[in-house]
Amino acid sequence: MLDSWIRLWNGDYGQAAGIISPRFHVHAALLDGGDGSSVRGADGLVDMVRQIRAPFPDLRFSVEVGPLIDGQYASLRWTATGTYAGGFPGAKAEPGAVVTFTGNDTLRVKSGKFVEYWLNADTLSLVAQLQVT
Repeated sequence: MLDSWIRLWNGDYGQAAGIISPRFHVHAALLDGGDGSSVRGADGLVDMVRQIRAPFPDLRFSVEVGPLIDGQYASLRWTATGTYAGGFPGAKAEPGAVVTFTGNDTLRVKSGKFVEYWLNADTLSLVAQLQVT
């Protein structure tokens, strides 16, 4: 399931239906100021991933540490690298700039699908690289 999770984040949205529960929900401080509570089910997650990837069409996630498994929970640390294509609000970086940032995902599994997701990403590093003012 975690391999499919990474493939989904790498742009293979067809993975979502097989691994995401209709009851899936997110806990995160999102770049738009939201807390992730509006992200529900596979379609909601795919929309969120598309929004995150939009300024970085070639964004690639790779697992750095893990997965660490504890009962119904799985955690991993990832690194994401991509080329900025423009369109990030407030960014002064030129399109073509390469960005790299890290984060941690913790997922809860129930009945063979992910039902809950905690995201912690180093967005300070990302916005610094994009020269957001």
